[in-house]
Amino acid sequence: MDRNTLAYYLEDLWSKGFKLSDEDVQFIYFGKNSTNATEWKTIIALRMTLKIQKSFDPSFFISVLEYVSSPHIKQKRQAYEAIESRLSIAETTNH
Repeated sequence: MDRNTLAYYLEDLWSKGFKLSDEDVQFIYFGKNSTNATEWKTIIALRMTLKIQKSFDPSFFISVLEYVSSPHIKQKRQAYEAIESRLSIAETTNH
């Protein structure tokens, strides 16, 4: 299995003890398909959701996925920087 696929990433999470429910996995694929996101953008959205929320939060995931699925984001570094920038803006407006 290609290490850059969503299926591999989900399997890797499982092997590390992070168990997503079948409903969560279905929602992840639904989000990927509905936003027409690439595999790598879906993985980044999922990775950042789990890192920030400490669990799978469907609404947070879809928000991040919609944001990074933008056509102007063409590289992984850009995606991470865009998410971090958006989060820092959100933190400053919430204070």
